[in-house]
Amino acid sequence: MPTISEFFGIMIMMYYDDHAPPHFHARYGEYEIVIQISPIGILRGHFPQRALGLVIEWTQMYQQKLMDEWDRASNNKKLQKIPPLQ
Repeated sequence: MPTISEFFGIMIMMYYDDHAPPHFHARYGEYEIVIQISPIGILRGHFPQRALGLVIEWTQMYQQKLMDEWDRASNNKKLQKIPPLQ
């Protein structure tokens, strides 16, 4: 599963040929979460509140880029990095 971004110890990943709805996976230490891209929401998993807030903020900033990467992954194309939250 390619890592498309990393910030503050949070890794953002996306699988090739994954199931709908469009989403990405995030890891932070022992925590894992799956975030739907549009509308933004938690599909499953749990994150500490502060880390979740950072992921949601980042998702809002890069929502269209995430959808573009979802389309690339769905078509088995190489994924591009998305800038980290700063």
